[in-house]
Amino acid sequence: MSIIVHEYEYVDRATEAIRYLEHGWPSDLCRWHSHREYELHLVAATRGLAFVGDHIGAFGPGDLFLTGPDLKHNWITDEASHDTPVEIRDMLVQFHPDTMGQLAQAFPEFGGMAGMWRLARRGIRFAGFDPDEARTHFETIRESRGVDRIVAFIRFLARINAHEDKRGLSVETPAPLEANSKQARIGEVVNHISRNHAERLTLEEAADMAGMSPAAFSRNFRKATGSKFVEFVNRVRIGQACAMLYATDEQVSSICHCVGFQNLANFNRQFMRMKRTTPSAYRRLARAELAPHERGAA
Repeated sequence: MSIIVHEYEYVDRATEAIRYLEHGWPSDLCRWHSHREYELHLVAATRGLAFVGDHIGAFGPGDLFLTGPDLKHNWITDEASHDTPVEIRDMLVQFHPDTMGQLAQAFPEFGGMAGMWRLARRGIRFAGFDPDEARTHFETIRESRGVDRIVAFIRFLARINAHEDKRGLSVETPAPLEANSKQARIGEVVNHISRNHAERLTLEEAADMAGMSPAAFSRNFRKATGSKFVEFVNRVRIGQACAMLYATDEQVSSICHCVGFQNLANFNRQFMRMKRTTPSAYRRLARAELAPHERGAA
């Protein structure tokens, strides 16, 4: 049974293509939630833990994130270090995937952002992005209206797309791949792994599924996903395990086999390598940080 209830947020786009929001802390807008829109999110103040899909990591002032459609997310300020309210903790812009698709259809140049949109489905932290520049962009969007706001928004998108250090966060939602013939076949394997992560699948079987030799498959799979085949399978399984650890009361040993690992020792070893903590410690941290905030985190 789930111990964490997330909220699905409906964003009304009847009057504007993009939605600008800012809020302080504490705030009812801080909650564990998801929505259909992409969200470009600047942490203006406070430190704490960022929860994006199965990712848990530290955040601080000036950190810039991009979350994709339906990806659960939440920024929880460390209350022990911040005992007074903050006027502006978060500055953010929400925009629908269809908007980006229509832009790419109308202007082929926007096709160069496709990689960023794919990675955003896992969540992105733009490591090292100038916080003052980010805040200036958000303020310009906030102060603009109509066409001027759209232009300011697109200018900001161009800047973050050009930023080299984009760090993917969650493995909860593997990114879809572009539909040329070779990538489409890799994409079918990725989708199969995502839907059937508990099933045994060897590299040779995956290569046969994609209609490639094992060597060609390994090369193309790594190029498309950024990971070796076995590493990718393990990341998906660990991501699913994270979701089960913080959302169910299942025993760790049961989760280990449920997500596809054959023995607990290997599961614990892979979990520690990817998450830098044990499954039990991950569960305690997630429950301690998320559960008290279910009614109220961003």
